[in-house]
Parts: sequence; C-alpha cells; structure tokens
Amino acid sequence: MPVLFYFQLASYSDPRHILRQYWGYETFRPLQEDIVRASLEGKDVLALLPTGGGKSVCFQVPALAKEGICLVVSPLIALMKDQVAQLNRRDIAAVAIYSGMKPREIDITLDNCVYGNIKFLYVSPERLKTELFRERLQRMNVNLIAIDEAHCISQWGYDFRPPYLEIAELRELLPEVPVIALTATATPEVRDDIRDKLAFRTVQEVFRKSFARANLSYSVRYEDNKDGKLLEILRVVKGSAVVYVRSRKRTQQIAQWLTKQGISADYYHAGLSNEQRDQKQDAWIKSHTRVIVATNAFGMGIDKPDVRVVAHMDLPDTLEAYYQEAGRAGRDEKKAYAVVLYNQDDLEALRSRVQQAYPSIDYLRRVYQCLANYYKIAVGSSQMESYDFDLQAFAHTYRLQALEAYHALKKLEEEGFIQLNESFYQPSRAYFTMDNRDLYRFQIEQGAYDPLIKALLRHYGGELFSTFVKIDERQLGGSIDKPAGEVVRMMNFLHEREVLIYDPKKDRPQVTFITARFDSTKLPIDKELLDQRRKLNIDKAESVITYVTHHHRCRTQILLEYFGEINDDRCGVCDICVEEKKAGKLSPETEKEAEEAIINLLSNNGPLLPDQVKEKLQTARLSATKAEAFTLSLRHLIEEGRVKYDEMGRLRLS
Repeated sequence: MPVLFYFQLASYSDPRHILRQYWGYETFRPLQEDIVRASLEGKDVLALLPTGGGKSVCFQVPALAKEGICLVVSPLIALMKDQVAQLNRRDIAAVAIYSGMKPREIDITLDNCVYGNIKFLYVSPERLKTELFRERLQRMNVNLIAIDEAHCISQWGYDFRPPYLEIAELRELLPEVPVIALTATATPEVRDDIRDKLAFRTVQEVFRKSFARANLSYSVRYEDNKDGKLLEILRVVKGSAVVYVRSRKRTQQIAQWLTKQGISADYYHAGLSNEQRDQKQDAWIKSHTRVIVATNAFGMGIDKPDVRVVAHMDLPDTLEAYYQEAGRAGRDEKKAYAVVLYNQDDLEALRSRVQQAYPSIDYLRRVYQCLANYYKIAVGSSQMESYDFDLQAFAHTYRLQALEAYHALKKLEEEGFIQLNESFYQPSRAYFTMDNRDLYRFQIEQGAYDPLIKALLRHYGGELFSTFVKIDERQLGGSIDKPAGEVVRMMNFLHEREVLIYDPKKDRPQVTFITARFDSTKLPIDKELLDQRRKLNIDKAESVITYVTHHHRCRTQILLEYFGEINDDRCGVCDICVEEKKAGKLSPETEKEAEEAIINLLSNNGPLLPDQVKEKLQTARLSATKAEAFTLSLRHLIEEGRVKYDEMGRLRLS
C-alpha cells in the first residue's frame, strides 16, 4: 500500500507547477491550460476533447490548485478505480465510492473526505441520491464538481444514465462550486442538453478541440471473407493492433486463428477473471502480444500510444462508440489506421440488433419481477444493495432467453431502476474495528490468530484502523506459512468475532438495485421516453450504416459533420481521399460531362444514394461514368453547393 504524502496547497497554486510536479510535463496540451484557467476563475466549463485528449488533467490540476476536495462523477467503476490508482501513484490522496461496497466502508470513506486530506472523491451517479451521501457532502469543503462522460446526462446521448440528472440537485446544495463537464463524444444537441441539465450559470465557457485526427486514416472495406482481409491488413501494417468483435466466443476464435497464421494474438472480454484480464492487457501494453481481439469491454482507461491498427469486424451501434474505439489508434501522432470490415449481413444484423434491444414494457416488468424473486427482495427494500449476478443461471431459472433478458436488464438500467456491472472486480479488504488495547488482549487470548494479526499490521500498517485496506491473502499466507484458503478461513473467524471487517474479493458481475424495489405492476416506466430512445438509437444505427456505405465522401468529413463540426478540408488519408488521389484530375470536358450527367439524373429521379447514381450512369453507358470521373465530379458539385446530402445520406440538388 503506497504511503501518500500530503502537501501544502498554497505553494502549488500555479497550474504549470502542479503539472510539472505531479505529471512531469513542462507544458499543457492544446486547450488544456485554457480549460484549467477558466475553471480556476470559477466559471462553469464544458470541455469537448477527443479520446486520448487528456481530459482528466483538465479537472485534476485546478482541483489541486485550490483548497478542498474535488467531487468527480463517473459512470464506470473500472475507470474510477483506474484514475484513483493513478492519482495515488502520484502521491495524491483519492478515493472512490461505488456499488458493491459495504455500508461501513462507505461511511468511513465519507468521513475521511470530511475530516481527512482527501483531494478527490470519485462517485458513481447512482450514489448522489442517497441521504447519507448528501448529508456528508454538505460538510465537505468541495472546490470543484467534475462530470466525466458528461454525455450520459442527455437523453439524446448514446449512453443516457438517468442518475446523472441528480447532479443538478447537487448544485442547489453547493451553489458556489463551479462545474466542469467533460466528454469525447457529443453532438450539438447533446452539448446544449449538457449545459441545460447541469444548470450552467451565466459565467461559463465551452472549449472544443477538433475531432479531426490528421494521422489517423479511416477506411471501410466490404468483404465476404473478413478474416482473410484482417490477416492481409495485419501483415501489411506492422505494430500493435486492436480487433473489435461483438461476441466473446468470436474473440477467442479469431485470436487462435491469427496465432496459427503466425501473428501473436490474444483475446479479452468481460467474462474473464480479473487476473486473466490484467495479464492479457499487461502483455499487450508491453508489446509481448501484438494483437488483442476484444469486445467493447476492452480499452477504457488504456492509453497505449503506439497502436497502429484498430479494426472492427462487426459494426458498432453508434458513431460515438466507433469514434472512441477507433481513436485508440495512433495516440503517438504517427500514422495509424482505423478499418471497418463489413458485408450485407452486418447491415441487417445492426438493424435487427437495435430493434431487439427494446423489449415490450410487459416483458420489462416480467424480468424486473424475476430479478426481485431471484434475490428474494421485498417491495420497498434493497435500495443501493448489490448482488452477484449470473445471466445464464438467472435466465435458466425463469426460462428466459438470455439475450432478451440481457436487453431487458439494460433497459431497466437506462430507466434508473438497476445497475448492471458486467466486469466487476474488487480485491479483498479489511478494517480493524477493535482499538489497539482490545486487539492486544484478543491476540493474547487467541494465540493461534496472533501471527495473522501481526502480518496484517506489518504489511498494511496503522491505516487498517482508519479505513478499509486492500489485502492479499496469498501474501499474508506466505508470511505465516499458511495456504491462502486457510487465511480466508481465519479472516472470516476474525470478522465473526468483530475484530475486523473482512470483505472477500469479488470477481463476478454485479446487479445493484438503484431504487427501493417496486411492485412490478406499478414500475414507473416512461413509455414516451422509451419510444424516443428507441427512435434515437435506430437513427444512430442508420448513421453508422451511412458511414460505411458511403463510397464518395471523405470519411473524416462524415464523422466531423456528425459531431457538428463542418470542415471543407478533406483529410487526404482516408480510403476515399486516397482513391481520389490515385484517380488524378479530369479534363474539363470530361468533368463537365460527368457533372451534367449527375445533375440531369438527380433532376429526373429525385434523391438517390451515391451508388444508385453511379449504377444508373453506368447503365446509360456514358463516357464520363468512369469511377474517377464520377467521384471527382460529385465532389466538385458538393463543394460548390449545387448538390448536397440529405439526412438519409442521399444526394439531391440544392
């Protein structure tokens, strides 16, 4: 357990000094210093920085520059734990509260935030509504409220979390405390919603870094043999790679197949144990493994700068998710590639997947009732209680189809009734409830447990008397010459005798009841909101389909436009731009003929998809229907404003 060295904040008021002291950097990245200084001036700030843009520094530095504690709201337990660990490694005191923790541990952690030297308190949004948290919060000297993944507050966002709406009430409790909201993916509608839902004050600033990545080449390939194309890409482009698929089983199949082809590969998904995930991730980060084949459980909080390829073998549900995952390539600002491999079946699978993700309200009520029965929870009880969860066992018990049940659980999560953590891990923890004098008496009376108690104090020190401390049963067993299983038995004995509180490690998915259990027949599901979310996600899926089926427009421009950033400059490195460069320039006569053919076709046939225009021109056997003539002429017509895309990705005359 690292010892934290606390500091006098007065001597660290300069943001650049803090950056140098704790991060070792001489200068901030673009926009970071502007964001930090706006926050220090007490303004409410919205910061839109792409994946890998250094968002955490933007709130951690101003929080360190002022007296008091920074409250950080984050939706992902794994991300909270990662950031707390990183701060602790920098000798900055940080703690986190999330579902799955024991009430006593939460109580102690909050007390340390009120009376101790804690600088950062990370909480999941679900925690904000509890009376215990709100009562303690008002006794803390809060200097900043940071909202990570701020798009979760907007029902128009791709990952809406109703508990985020509780944040506005925090502002009523702490009216003078500024807010900084951070996200990597927000459309213009979502940006406006963030500021509204967070009750931004008149004095506010919005900082937005371009979503363009000059070194990242986006490509899309229509392939029936996607595995073969992936192998070709990995043989041509050297260096580390991430391959995203949707199925856990497929991660293992592809990784094993790549290994047989002579490419070092491993697989990763949320169903693995924490030790397995850590080992696989560590081997990949250190480049002992070249390719990691993973579900979307992989990547959050991982900052490996030299990833050369991110390949998607299945279509993501949204462009927000795709941008985040693809953005893990080329963070060292050297040339990198983001490739989507798809075929017609993938388009239909995506549309079907979005439809299936919205079960009927009657089915949602049924699954909720089954969940309450599964854990024998009475109406009105179990608010913020967490339970180990096995989807397959749950579905089998109530004769539910596992995938349908999973979709229902995710919708119940979106409605704010439960929280499902699929890759939950928490190491064993201990906390001495006896004081030194009583503990000494117990050691004399129970001599068989004296070696273990001494080993606990030797390894983890006096901190065991003030807070819950992570412990390692194997390490303790080595100290007292006992197997880990015997240490667990002894710790349980000490727990039963109230010598200490022992919380054994958890490495299974967790389900948490965010609200007290409802009578399922009276479950307050907002049908109108559910229908709106369904339509929104269908539209988002269609945006993905538009992106991959476009063959005549710069990929970067499509992504930028989706996020509300209009840029006439073509990236020059995506597959479309590269093909156009190869095609070269047309003669004025050929270009004019092609432009006239396109305009006449759209005039007579109305809006058409680019491929439909190209197909009709080819059928007409016009001399100007060569691929390069069509592509370049269409680009010129769009740049001149004579032709534009409608919301369905079709071409029409302006």
